[in-house]
Amino acid sequence: MKKLFGTDGIRGTANTGNMTAETALRIGAAVGRYFKREASGVHRVVIGKDTRLSGYMFENALTAGLTSMGMNVLLLGPVPTPAVGLLTRSMRADLGVMISASHNPAHDNGIKFFGPDGFKLSDAAEAEIEALVRDGVDLIDAGQIGRAKRIDDGRFRYIERLKSSFPRQMRLDGLKVVIDCANGAAHRVAPEALWELGATVIPVGVSPNGHNINEGCGSTHPQAAAETVVAHGADVGICLDGDADRVILIDEHGQVGDGDQFMALMAARMAEDGTLKGNALVATVMSNLGLERFLEGRGLRLERTNVGDRYVVERMREGGFNLGGEQSGHIVMTDHSTTGDGLMAGLQFLAEMIRSGQPASALLHSFDPVPQLLKNVRYAEGQAPLDVASVKTAIADAEGQLRGNGRLLIRTSGTEPLIRVMAESEDAQVLESAVNSVVDAVEAAVAT
Repeated sequence: MKKLFGTDGIRGTANTGNMTAETALRIGAAVGRYFKREASGVHRVVIGKDTRLSGYMFENALTAGLTSMGMNVLLLGPVPTPAVGLLTRSMRADLGVMISASHNPAHDNGIKFFGPDGFKLSDAAEAEIEALVRDGVDLIDAGQIGRAKRIDDGRFRYIERLKSSFPRQMRLDGLKVVIDCANGAAHRVAPEALWELGATVIPVGVSPNGHNINEGCGSTHPQAAAETVVAHGADVGICLDGDADRVILIDEHGQVGDGDQFMALMAARMAEDGTLKGNALVATVMSNLGLERFLEGRGLRLERTNVGDRYVVERMREGGFNLGGEQSGHIVMTDHSTTGDGLMAGLQFLAEMIRSGQPASALLHSFDPVPQLLKNVRYAEGQAPLDVASVKTAIADAEGQLRGNGRLLIRTSGTEPLIRVMAESEDAQVLESAVNSVVDAVEAAVAT
């Protein structure tokens, strides 16, 4: 068995490799053993999922594994990932499980775990669980097998929690909002929450069929929402991904604003209000240099982490910070949520629109980003292109080109077999040359 956990749980193509029903059953039994803290007493786990067809298979397999270890399973059905984090803690569960591959295509799926505090598991916990999956666990006596139960009000609990994070007495009356739910987990929650707060809601991507999650819609494909914003004369567009833990915002002209622009806005606002803990924002190595300079100009810090909202949250908890996220749209506001929450972030943006009286276009341009170029190279299983000497030489040469006027970041994706090559520089020619030279070297290494 190859390594199970990536940067965000377990992920892969459904019915292949580690993402089979058989492996899911073993994972369920292993994680049940890990979280069963004592021989007796009630042990509870909540399971949510997005709208992928394979979600039914993994839901049943994980339930079988967990109940075989005496865990009582509460099935939430399709709910956003942040709802699982919230309800794990709210329902005093030992464990939360989200079945989703986030922004990946429908044929993929994944499994994310939350501890009893509602936060994602640490690397150390994942390593222990992985060892239990590999080695196997002893099943319990028949009389101790757990039971499973459907919970019908999970999404309504989440909606109320969302609304409680929105400023009291503030309404969205008169605001026309396009909400793109990516045919995913928020396809009912998001339009309902916005409507309850008074917005005129124009929904996109709210007809899941098991196969169309993230297909031409959502945060990774915001063009459909952008066109809808312009066509309907909407004030703003909110694009979520398949499990609604990330958001991309669109202004009234159909222009896309990424997570960096939103974080800049919120960091400045919270600092002004005196609510930004530690006078710092936590973001990943992917965030733009322009964001860092924007914060420094206001006496604030940018704390950088490895890619993955889990690492952002870990640093936030370590340092006592309350705002963090990723350029890709994971926004974590620990005053309100335990993980990235796209819809909650979207509501905070709407509140800022109302509070400031400014259009989305003004609020989504806090700074001029340093030109950034990102290219991906796909590789086959078993290949390690970054270990090839010619690739190492190309990386060193590119770093030399950028020294003093930019930066280079090379990383292996934790969710897909991709090498990501990213650079930033205000010199467009140097930027293009640095990235292309590394990409060419990686492609040559992959082809051999």
